[in-house]
Amino acid sequence: MKKYIRIVLQILILYLFSLLGSFIVQILHIKFPGSIVGLLLLLGCLHLKIIPVHLIKDGAGFLLGILALFFVPSTVGVMNYPELLSINGVFLISSVIVSTVLTIIITGRVCQYLEGRKSGEEEVL
Repeated sequence: MKKYIRIVLQILILYLFSLLGSFIVQILHIKFPGSIVGLLLLLGCLHLKIIPVHLIKDGAGFLLGILALFFVPSTVGVMNYPELLSINGVFLISSVIVSTVLTIIITGRVCQYLEGRKSGEEEVL
């Protein structure tokens, strides 16, 4: 029971960052998703060690475990817009596929570069 309460509290912390990001976007009148601003704030707090990782680890793990469920409403919503399946939809889907493949390739190359650089430093030591 204690573990479930901890997970709920950690999800609440993550939600508070999302709300804080939305509040900042609303106050500053910027055209940027508030949830992304909240995630950037969370990233900054984690990087600066203002918030320790163990404070959100279990809650974030739980949310990642059920992540697929968050896509169901958007997938069903696409069915309400048949024009997405027209030629514009083909362009949209193609651009998503191409950008995903490019992201995977670039991320892999950067990781290989950093791993090679890290192993080179270890050999010197």
